[in-house]
Amino acid sequence: MRCVIARFPFDLTKSGVLDSMKGVKPEAVAGPSVIIGRRAYPAKQVGQVITRQDRRDFSADEVLRAMTKLGFTCRTLSRATAPARALDPLRHASALLGAPCRPGRHPRADVS
Repeated sequence: MRCVIARFPFDLTKSGVLDSMKGVKPEAVAGPSVIIGRRAYPAKQVGQVITRQDRRDFSADEVLRAMTKLGFTCRTLSRATAPARALDPLRHASALLGAPCRPGRHPRADVS
């Protein structure tokens, strides 16, 4: 199937993508990803391996569009599944105890 990535046409097949990604260790997924075989690869990593171009030359959306056409499962990281922002230890403990903690104020500052 003819797919355009980074303004260049590529003739890609599902078996060709599987062969290209064979033996490639997936990086940590922090955004859009493509499921190839039993592994989830970042979209930019897949695009780099398939096109042999720099990751800055194309967007993850271009790769996702091409991989979806070929029949691969593609995922985007939504806000609901995004990792929560890390709390400092004091706010984390306060949240566990159910006490409200205002920024910049220690919850026990009133105790003498």
